[in-house]
Amino acid sequence: MTTLCVAGGFVLRDGSVVERDVLVDQDAGEIVDVAADLTSEADEILDATGSVVIPGLVNAHTHAAMTLLRGYADDKPLDAWLREDIWPAEAALEPADVRVGTDLALLEMIRSGTTAFGDMYFHVDEVVDAVAEAGLRARVGHGVVTVGKETETAHDDVQKSLDVALEYDGAADGRVRTAVMPHSLTTVSAQAFEECVALATENDVPLHLHANETRDEVAPIVDERGEEPLAYADDLGILGPETFLAHGVHVSDDEIDLLAERGTSVVHCPASNMKLASGIAPVQSYLDAGVTVALGTDGAASNNDLDLFDEMRDAAMVGKIAADRADAVAAPDVIEIATQGGADALGLPGGQVAPGAAADLAVVSLDAPHLTPVHDVVSHLVYAARGSDVRHTVCDGRVLMRDREVLTMDADGVMAAARERAAALRDRVEAE
Repeated sequence: MTTLCVAGGFVLRDGSVVERDVLVDQDAGEIVDVAADLTSEADEILDATGSVVIPGLVNAHTHAAMTLLRGYADDKPLDAWLREDIWPAEAALEPADVRVGTDLALLEMIRSGTTAFGDMYFHVDEVVDAVAEAGLRARVGHGVVTVGKETETAHDDVQKSLDVALEYDGAADGRVRTAVMPHSLTTVSAQAFEECVALATENDVPLHLHANETRDEVAPIVDERGEEPLAYADDLGILGPETFLAHGVHVSDDEIDLLAERGTSVVHCPASNMKLASGIAPVQSYLDAGVTVALGTDGAASNNDLDLFDEMRDAAMVGKIAADRADAVAAPDVIEIATQGGADALGLPGGQVAPGAAADLAVVSLDAPHLTPVHDVVSHLVYAARGSDVRHTVCDGRVLMRDREVLTMDADGVMAAARERAAALRDRVEAE
């Protein structure tokens, strides 16, 4: 057994902060012990002096390769943004674009303490290869869109999502898991959804989709079907403990209760929802009802970064506005959402610093003017910390970043390649 000790700092455990070391079995990728003075038992030391060790953050909903479209089309509502800008750009994507865009996303996530993410996109083989090399965990899937497609083409898209899920589940030494990922209730037909549910259920594969993101997505379903979107989703067999939804902004009390009853998780994406003026999700109502809530950035084209520290602050702030209560979506709840909630929603290891848990860790330095003085570490993590405060990132027992240097990727090379591929992609789109 090769051991790593994250030593000399504080540890976030069960909502409180204690002065402890963390001993990791790097071969098993697990935490062995959390206690004082563990350095003598370690083969390698990772200095956490003046820092707090937290579970690696979980970005439960994103489209990683959309980093190439960061700042490409801003200040537009969701439907126009998708149809006029994003979908035409995505139609011009090449596999190499997805690989480079994903590399850039993983670099950004490692540098800001994220160790696991959920990704819906295309050319999933490129995403898997990027994850394998960078060292993170992910739940990935091929996004299905059937609007405007003939029945046979739509069927092929559904089948591809399943085929991709079956082929890549367990890749990267088990760090990659998969799901069938129909895009949304308004971009995928009822027939295609029925196929998705049947194939996913038969093969024991989770489902992931966007739901109730904007009022414009809710109204057509109510008008056409005479029921709310999540009731419609339930009719199709979509809801269940293996399903996680992105956004969940415009939901009724009945829909919240239905999610709680079915055990379906919701990924809150506050920055994207604000930027696209989609609305504010009722996170405190979800928590009060017992719904598992996770945190996501969405894609960098609608955020425009993948820093979950930014997202935690946004979640806490807008959560209070939504509930009209200053004590709503409190800092401890937000930390839970960004760690254990995300791990639970994605069905991935991680989310806590405890013996036997996955060794997915972020070490956050407290030595900065904006983190001084330290009255409450949990408050600082949510309201004041930034991704740039992360000193070290560890996933599956492997040190991915030490003292701000990413060890598993060539940062300069990744950024140079991203600039080149993004420029070429834009040229192709504008030439059409």
